[in-house]
Amino acid sequence: MLWIALIIGILVTALLLYYLLVVTEGVFLGRRLVVWLYDQVAATYDARKAVDPDFEAFFLARPLQHHLKHLPNPLILDVASGTGRLPIALLEEPLFHGRVIGLDASAKMLAVAAEKLRPYRFRAALVQQTADHLPFPPNCFDAVTCLEALEFFPNDETAVREMVRVLKPGGVLLVTRRKGIWGKAFLSRYRSVNQFANFLTTAEMEAVYTVPWQQEYDQVYGRKRRPA
Repeated sequence: MLWIALIIGILVTALLLYYLLVVTEGVFLGRRLVVWLYDQVAATYDARKAVDPDFEAFFLARPLQHHLKHLPNPLILDVASGTGRLPIALLEEPLFHGRVIGLDASAKMLAVAAEKLRPYRFRAALVQQTADHLPFPPNCFDAVTCLEALEFFPNDETAVREMVRVLKPGGVLLVTRRKGIWGKAFLSRYRSVNQFANFLTTAEMEAVYTVPWQQEYDQVYGRKRRPA
């Protein structure tokens, strides 16, 4: 019977480690581990994600451009920019004439992004910093984006409020909401569509709406309320 208990113990431990390190990517074990894990996969991250430039243009860059069409040269902050997915998608659009700042806590992910963004070095910048202490003054960006990352921050509410702080009144916020069984795996960090919209509303956002995007994520748009 001892060997059966040992096997069960090993299986339970393996499942727990899979949940903590793979499913939730270290979020319940602290920020340092999350950043370390992303450092380890930085060189192969784009290949693992199998990013399709046409898909990125159609579902990310062009809808965001549409929201900013009244601005000739918008300034955009991409939080948790990783390997530069959103900056590249925007800068490769011929009708986009703005600038993008990508911010991430992982130095190795940013190193990959820097190589990809080299042709756009005069319109793109990268900053290594965490999302809950954005090194920018209030009301300075026309749009702030954060893709597939909120659930991995130590406190998503603090991070969102920081994003809203640096967003200009009337500016566009684009974030993602993890959904389905993989979203619920994050336990108390999971929010339904209505719960997520209500949260953004309490964080000075208005005109909040959700767009289905991927199997695991929705896109959520909103605008920062203007002073009364």
